[in-house]
Amino acid sequence: MKGRDWLLTGDGEYQACKSVRSWDLLRENYRLYRFLTEVEDVLNSADDEASRLPEIRMLVRRLIVNSYWVRSQNLEPSPKTGTSVLLLYDELGFPLTVQTVTFAPGTQATIHNHGTWGVVAVLKGQEKNTFWRRTPSPDFQDKIEPTGEITLFPGDIISFAPDAIHSVEAMGDEPTVTFNIYGETDPNQRFEFDPVKCSAKNF
Repeated sequence: MKGRDWLLTGDGEYQACKSVRSWDLLRENYRLYRFLTEVEDVLNSADDEASRLPEIRMLVRRLIVNSYWVRSQNLEPSPKTGTSVLLLYDELGFPLTVQTVTFAPGTQATIHNHGTWGVVAVLKGQEKNTFWRRTPSPDFQDKIEPTGEITLFPGDIISFAPDAIHSVEAMGDEPTVTFNIYGETDPNQRFEFDPVKCSAKNF
């Protein structure tokens, strides 16, 4: 599965990153539990978790390349919301969120940040990411403006700094499925933004 690697930072800047070649990542019996252990080892050796995003992107790509099981784990999108979330691993005290997300074609997510680092890999379909940055003024402290957009395809991986702001829309004629891994969210730093009202609220 070919693909590009991207990084979005809190100032709305996005850049293409060097991607490891898929054939260099081939492993026998590389399963979710090994991936989770390796991610945990990377994070345990870091003072600043977000600085380890290149290594985590590589591990995500290794998992996607080697694990058919992960690539096949997704739910049909909800007829009401247009989305569905399948949690792949849940253990009390485990600080990471690991899930697949499905969007029906045309479904849009609100403008938000995650309050933690994140890595998202597209498994199926197309996902347009629009990027934003804060542009506070004396009257509107939560004002934001768009800085650009890219459309991601299967095999593409995007990573986010904790304060990176984006919105997503499923493009094309088929559902979009992504594999997502996030660090431990700081609920006081996770926001949903309204660019018309120039407001932000915790969510």
